[in-house]
Amino acid sequence: MLFNSYGFIFLFLPVVLLCFFQLARFNHGYAAGWLTLSSLFFYGYWNPAYVGLLLGSIVCNYIWGLWIAKANAEKNHRLYSQKDYLLAFAITANLGLLGYFKYTSFLLGSINDIAGTALSLGDIILPLGISFFTFTQIAFLVDVRQGKVKESNFLHYVLFVTYFPHLIAGPILHHKEMMPQFARSGTYCFHYENMAVGLAIFFIGLFKKVVLADGVSECVGPIFGAPAAGIQLNFIEAWFGALSYALQLYFDFSGYSDMAIGLSRMLGVALPLNFHSPYKSVNIIEFWRRWHMTLSRFLRDYLYFPMGGNRKGKARRHLNLLVTMLLGGLWHGAAWTYVIWGGLHGLYLVINHSWQAVRQKLGQNPDLPLSQPMHFASVILTFLAVTLAWVFFRADTLDHAIALIRTMLGGNGWSLQSSHGLIHVASRNLLSIGFLLIWLAPNTQQIMQRFKPALNIPDGTNSTRLSWYPSYKWALIHAFVALIGLLSISELNQFIYFQF
Repeated sequence: MLFNSYGFIFLFLPVVLLCFFQLARFNHGYAAGWLTLSSLFFYGYWNPAYVGLLLGSIVCNYIWGLWIAKANAEKNHRLYSQKDYLLAFAITANLGLLGYFKYTSFLLGSINDIAGTALSLGDIILPLGISFFTFTQIAFLVDVRQGKVKESNFLHYVLFVTYFPHLIAGPILHHKEMMPQFARSGTYCFHYENMAVGLAIFFIGLFKKVVLADGVSECVGPIFGAPAAGIQLNFIEAWFGALSYALQLYFDFSGYSDMAIGLSRMLGVALPLNFHSPYKSVNIIEFWRRWHMTLSRFLRDYLYFPMGGNRKGKARRHLNLLVTMLLGGLWHGAAWTYVIWGGLHGLYLVINHSWQAVRQKLGQNPDLPLSQPMHFASVILTFLAVTLAWVFFRADTLDHAIALIRTMLGGNGWSLQSSHGLIHVASRNLLSIGFLLIWLAPNTQQIMQRFKPALNIPDGTNSTRLSWYPSYKWALIHAFVALIGLLSISELNQFIYFQF
């Protein structure tokens, strides 16, 4: 079931909200149970067979969490000395499950290409959201091992993992952020403010997805598919396709993140912020503090820091950055294009950190704001580097990505006229509008700043422009945005992060 579908908006969501708040009047446990069952139905709507896989993963991780918590408590017992082995086994089992479904075909295909064999285990269908619910549970187990959290209520743990606003495409949740909210009695009371704020954020996200992301995507497929069709793109076509995909991915992920936050806010629960105007970043370090923020946090806390982070010298820090981003790229998909994409971002981060070190040696403070011309140049340079990397993220094969990059760098000349009918006036106009919104307009968090729409909003987010408050003016604006969004739902286009 997709957030951008009439069935979800006009049937599933109203029924879930109505029953949740009605049951909460009698018993909070019943309401939590209803939300858990609704989340399982939401997940199983795509393929009921994988509900069993999800529940099996939840049961195993819940039991492992209990064992690790018990080992923590029994400091004089033999079990205490085994807690690291328990954690290692649990993480290995989680990664093994993820690896089987996500990477088996990729691994066998790579072996076949190298050895000339024909190894196969048949078609392996990737379960929805497996990367997200796997990483969520690994984070939970590590936090239990560190004594930060524990969970003895099975229903609460199932709700933590399956909570439908985040289940399919994030954010990656932390138990200590979410479960205290479900323990508050105020969460189970209907509040007009939560409903108004949640609906406003949800329909902003819907507009981003179905109007902007889906609108600009029409030329992305044909341009990225041109190499496979034997079409030799020219300079302007290659850049138009890359910029269009950069815009599509931006509004697709931003739209999903807004919709997830809005849905959860209707239920009185704040999700962690996952997207914060990343194309306004002045460098790659800042980009990864703004893009897929909960994944960045996970990779930093559970991979980069355990490998040593920046505590073992510059060379080791650079190696740790490269390894972290390579694995982050592989997390996104089982293909060499994703590995190259992750490797590029690792290289970008190494260059960025090295440049900051040079500036410090020259007596400059890299944390001070840049002059306006330098700020503008830094934003554009960062965006272009990110856009080049997106080509590998989107391309079907490594050869196709290299062909497109080569054309973007002038390998087929510098023509500024499309010769294959791949660029349309509507697409050009939408591209221009999209970039104006990205760079000049406040983001959703800034618009909704008065009502703290999400957790972990960075400092300095406030904006005096277009600050939302309950009024007839804003009601009309959001009614118009909602209407345009609802009328633009013409086909069920999946979110790009839908099956990572």
